[in-house]
Amino acid sequence: MRSKFALALIAALAASQAHAGVELIAIGSLDAHQGDRAVRTAGPLENGVPGNLLGGLGSGLAYAGCNTFLALPDRGPNAVSYDAAVDDTTSYIPRFHTLRMALRPAGPDAALPFALTPTLERTTLLWDAYGLYYGDGRAANLPDGAPRANHGFRHYFTGRSDNADPARGSGWMLDARLDPEGIRASADGDAVYVSDEYGPYVYKFDRHTGRRLDSYALPAHFYVAKTSPHGADEIAGNSAGRVANKGMEGLAISPDGRTLFGAMQAPLLQDGGDGAPVLRIVRIDLRTREVREYAYPLSNTGTASKPKYNGVSEILAVNDHQLLVDERDGKGFVDGSEAKFKRVFLIDLDGATEVSKLSGATALAAAAVNKTPFLDVLAELGRHGLAPSEVPAKLEGLSLGPDVVQDGRRRHTLFLANDNDFLPDITDSLHPQGADNPNRFFVFAFDDADLPGLKPQRFEHPRCEGK
Repeated sequence: MRSKFALALIAALAASQAHAGVELIAIGSLDAHQGDRAVRTAGPLENGVPGNLLGGLGSGLAYAGCNTFLALPDRGPNAVSYDAAVDDTTSYIPRFHTLRMALRPAGPDAALPFALTPTLERTTLLWDAYGLYYGDGRAANLPDGAPRANHGFRHYFTGRSDNADPARGSGWMLDARLDPEGIRASADGDAVYVSDEYGPYVYKFDRHTGRRLDSYALPAHFYVAKTSPHGADEIAGNSAGRVANKGMEGLAISPDGRTLFGAMQAPLLQDGGDGAPVLRIVRIDLRTREVREYAYPLSNTGTASKPKYNGVSEILAVNDHQLLVDERDGKGFVDGSEAKFKRVFLIDLDGATEVSKLSGATALAAAAVNKTPFLDVLAELGRHGLAPSEVPAKLEGLSLGPDVVQDGRRRHTLFLANDNDFLPDITDSLHPQGADNPNRFFVFAFDDADLPGLKPQRFEHPRCEGK
């Protein structure tokens, strides 16, 4: 008869053998040549690109319960050069897409244990009932920035950078320009929260209609006093506030739906700007609107050998005080280079120093939170044969997903999506004959032991789209 010690040892050994760590289990994609469900916006934009091209889905990704996800493109297709005065931005109407993600066990000869089939269910355009500021376009030799779809009390946001009142700072909430980068579903399932990189701001939208319902402002030192349609001019004209095109990139929501977390993509100008080593993460109480700030130390920027890398692309709540942080470079597929750094870290804000009264890289570095590695994305994709030049440059969307059963045990899933820059095909020195550039989704599985504090978000009445 075995002793209790022997039985415990056997159980421990079995558990250690069953624990596989964070591993890739599926890859799925959506064709980027097709249009989305907002057919009435299909007319060509200023750069000739269709206004409803299905692209950029990985800027933000949010699980909404069952097999439903919300995918968020950013400010639109500005990778096609046409007018540098507005940073090649267009009158693309910001939107989010409702996707159904079918994740099923793959066949015995498949390269990965699961197969992922994404399906586009619905497209929701973002708008406000109040009048918004649209630029007249004269300085850039363009038509005015008001979308043709505007009518009555429905004023659509756009991605065009000149749709900001030059008489006001970037904290003016009635500017029509919107660069959405993060999305999360509310606990009741009726609304979505979206982070705006132009402000930076966090907005609440009706999930069904796309109407803006509320705004959550950040402290004044996040905003720039002088706005400009040209990002380089905006940076040169300000000494404080967010860096142009590197504002609030990441957005997370606590499991109970009462708290939002937002992450800047790069340090503020007064903290050293793009290339400095520490950026800010905010915590927003949705009931009181109180904002607290924390310092996050970057691993891949701020040195001579790693200058001005992209920083943080997304954050994801593990519970009400721990976050996963997606930190990456801008290298890889689409950029015509080899990816070097794409990792997910775990941080804990419990006991961390509140830094709203601090300014400058040195002060923030001394108060920065501790971080531990969770997933080396590049290494895991490489383990499955994906070369660094084939790893998407902009892996930005990060979300939990439904649990799966693998090898007889229940495991959690983590979805990572790419922003393909609205480029359905790319041709560069590494792909001289051209290559497809779909909207791609990578699914990783992990165990309780990998993330012991995990408390997934619960939805009061999740919408099981397409089920």
